[in-house]
Amino acid sequence: QVQLVESGGGLVQAGGSLRLSCAASGRTFSRYAMGWFRQVPGKERASIAAISWNGQKTYYSDSVKGRFTISRDNANNTVYLQMNKLKPEDTAVYYCNSEPRPYGLGYDLMRIGQTSGSWGQGTQVTVSS
Repeated sequence: QVQLVESGGGLVQAGGSLRLSCAASGRTFSRYAMGWFRQVPGKERASIAAISWNGQKTYYSDSVKGRFTISRDNANNTVYLQMNKLKPEDTAVYYCNSEPRPYGLGYDLMRIGQTSGSWGQGTQVTVSS
């Protein structure tokens, strides 16, 4: 069972930047595609970025493309989300997760939200206007 701990959220003004981190443990992190999701009250959790197991492929939702960058450090079992040019509509709780099967590209995680099923506590991002 994978354990996920998100961090790096906070309060930032519109146009600012934040870098989120997700530390994973409990399985061989480097074999699994990873992704970031976000959720606002009253809405379903939505995928926004994914990265393949080897870091060579990335996917982004239209809402964050060009502003957010996902990356991973397999040596430290961590996936990152660099968020630039933040907007008030980026305000949400951000979560990370992995695909359930190894050596994936992250496409299914992005397209249908296919994950391992274990969620961390998330990290709150609040963007003020």
